[in-house]
Amino acid sequence: MERKTVHVAVYDTLADWEIGHATAHLTGAGHHVVYVGESGEPVITMGGMQVVPNLSIVDLHPDDSALLIVPGAGAWEKVIPPFASAARGFLDAGVPVAAICGGVTALAKEGLLDDRDHTGAAPEVLAATGYRGGDRYREADAYTDGDLITAGPTEPVAFAREILARLEVFPPDVLDAWFRLFRHSEADAYAVLAAYENASGTDAVSEAHSAHGESGTA
Repeated sequence: MERKTVHVAVYDTLADWEIGHATAHLTGAGHHVVYVGESGEPVITMGGMQVVPNLSIVDLHPDDSALLIVPGAGAWEKVIPPFASAARGFLDAGVPVAAICGGVTALAKEGLLDDRDHTGAAPEVLAATGYRGGDRYREADAYTDGDLITAGPTEPVAFAREILARLEVFPPDVLDAWFRLFRHSEADAYAVLAAYENASGTDAVSEAHSAHGESGTA
């Protein structure tokens, strides 16, 4: 598996729970996760965490990235539009974009969902942006259409599943087990992930070890 750089948009009132599964497992698999702010100034998430961006948006270029993640935010109308504009450049360059919650809404307002299949918080939420993609809305936990990944605010695990699939972080059977464990707490899925971790040396189940009373694999 090729290790790749993934860029994550960060801003004040960031919905921090929406990206944790994706960023943790991307990092665990050896990917380089870079946090991008509108400037280099620290931001404060909804949960009160302070995040110091690694990069300013003016220095964000699709050629340097394997994926741009655009999470939601409490003040999405104010903080996300610059990143929705950046997302246009990514999609035009054929570089994937993954948006969740308010990130999806901002992309809708930018016109990026008018001709792409997508999901989101709800059809009426996206319709309020004035976008013209209502007939492309799909009822799904998360949805991938080519280079665009979308998810609603209650689906951080499904959102991560689509990201991990797009970047081929895990083989399909391992990804299926990962989703069954973290979304549905299916105990038999843990054995599949633990076996994969032992064989590959990647960190597929670190979040689940404590819950199952086991230590991680070095």
